[in-house]
Amino acid sequence: MRRFLLASVATLAAIVASSIASAQTIKVVMHSDVKALDPVWSGAYITRNHAYMIYDTLFAIDEKLQVKPQMVDSWTTSDDGLTWTFKLRDGLEWHDGAPVTSEDCVASLKRWSARDSMGQKLALSLQDYKIVDPKTFQIVLKQKFGLLLEAIGKPSVTVPFMMPKKIAETDAFTQIDNYIGSGPFIFKKDEWKPGEKLVYVKNPKYKPRAEPMSGLAGGKVVSVDRVEWVWIPDPETQLNALVNGEIDMIESVSYDHLAVLEKDKNIRVLPNTTSNQYVFRMNWLQPPFNNVKIRQAAAYALSQEEFLRPISATSGFIACAKRCSPATRRSPRPPVWTG
Repeated sequence: MRRFLLASVATLAAIVASSIASAQTIKVVMHSDVKALDPVWSGAYITRNHAYMIYDTLFAIDEKLQVKPQMVDSWTTSDDGLTWTFKLRDGLEWHDGAPVTSEDCVASLKRWSARDSMGQKLALSLQDYKIVDPKTFQIVLKQKFGLLLEAIGKPSVTVPFMMPKKIAETDAFTQIDNYIGSGPFIFKKDEWKPGEKLVYVKNPKYKPRAEPMSGLAGGKVVSVDRVEWVWIPDPETQLNALVNGEIDMIESVSYDHLAVLEKDKNIRVLPNTTSNQYVFRMNWLQPPFNNVKIRQAAAYALSQEEFLRPISATSGFIACAKRCSPATRRSPRPPVWTG
């Protein structure tokens, strides 16, 4: 399960930057334009990446694929494994200044579980959500659910991002139009130009966890004031913009441009070493694959090792200006800029 979740988040390419006085605004070309901003309504990876900028999660997966607390400070489980009690950490605030409460988290989990497959499985075992106090809530089960933490800490679509109750109560099949989160960046909706750019500014009230950042978990210490996702659909134009200093990073580099970028002393090219998961599915309705023996022969003829070796080596390349000091660790990581 954890390996599958890691594969799901493989496209979360990001840059981890140090504090640079001359680079308080980072301009990035992501792998796609953002068409939808609601990470529950849309399963697009780019929408999920956008959500990691402005929302936070109760739990997250670290670089060792272990579930770690994020917004949660502590939790306990009853002896029978049916009652899980979660306490939120101090200092959590929404971007509008309101405190994050248990009611917000419960409403967010309910909306998420209406759309996500793991959430729907959890709902089958759920008896009730209980509010203990403003910072404590319970998930009460009618039968044990062994993957509870993995479910509410899953790193890819659909991610259980926490939202204010008034927003989370929106029907799960209707897009939200209010994007208040509690994450490290604030989305500037007034500067959003669909098909052109999205703008995020540093959340000055965000309180990162004390432990170092690891994978999607740990302390997210923001070191820049502003991040702009600039959409340039043409790869050649992306290349020229990076070389000319008009942007700071390309999340997904065209293979045709690798040789050019690698020769530029001001550009750093990094392999995206998180792996993807691929599936071959034969059409059982059409000859010859309507014959089970043919399907078995084809499966036997394909060498899984030969496929897996290049896939696990790299799933793409990231290019950025050297002044952005990218980290190269092999782990899923959120698209935020931290020191």
